[in-house]
Amino acid sequence: MTGEGLAGTASPAPAETYLGVVRRLGAAQKPAARSAPAYSRFVNRRIGRYIAAWAYRSGLSPNAVTGISAIFTFAAIALLILFPPTWILGIAVALLLLIGYAFDSADGQVSRLQGTSSPAGEWLDHMVDATKVSTMPLALAIGFYRFDVVPRGWLLLPIAFAIVAAVLFFGMILTEQLRRRTAGAVPLATEQPGRPSWVRAIAVLPMDYGVLCLSFVLLGAVPVFVVVYTLIFAATTAFLLLAAVKWFRELRSWTPDPSATPQKGSLR
Repeated sequence: MTGEGLAGTASPAPAETYLGVVRRLGAAQKPAARSAPAYSRFVNRRIGRYIAAWAYRSGLSPNAVTGISAIFTFAAIALLILFPPTWILGIAVALLLLIGYAFDSADGQVSRLQGTSSPAGEWLDHMVDATKVSTMPLALAIGFYRFDVVPRGWLLLPIAFAIVAAVLFFGMILTEQLRRRTAGAVPLATEQPGRPSWVRAIAVLPMDYGVLCLSFVLLGAVPVFVVVYTLIFAATTAFLLLAAVKWFRELRSWTPDPSATPQKGSLR
């Protein structure tokens, strides 16, 4: 969740309509990074805006919206373990994951509307995200094993995906936290918001979380799903390797903020 607040928006005005909140959210929308993938940037953020307007007018807190996101997401993950792969299961899992993803986008927008951002809210949001990126592929592996739908060797694929996803998520969060400790000049490789780039947004689609959610629709045709899932895993792994090199080079170019540098004897 972000720390930005909108002036004079601690609580909804009595006469403010739903569409009025949507328009105000759109006008105050925090710019996305230019490298944000297409579904996440152009679809999920818009859906999240509509959900945020509803949640705001309903008086829901950002943490409540995060909780709703977790319910949908982990319901989908549970289905992967409990039921054999079918077209119906795949559609249900994909829909639940996409709804959870939309609510995940909405919690930060509600926080900005209410001006109620907090470290606890950000912590909760990241904890839910960290849990889902690891448990989703592990649940897939358990389901495949229980219902014996793939050769045993293919079970290593979602297990490896769980490792890559966890490392990528940790790397992104850690790098962002270290950016906040930078003094003076902007890091050389820091991403700047900018106009949407369709070329870049389409190029990174294979590692878009929304595309991963949509891929579960193919569970009714397990061999096809495995091929698509493998391609997404390969793209995510390649992104992690390239990003790790980029982040390390950034860190070497930064000047630490002395006031944020841990003292002798503290954790590094």
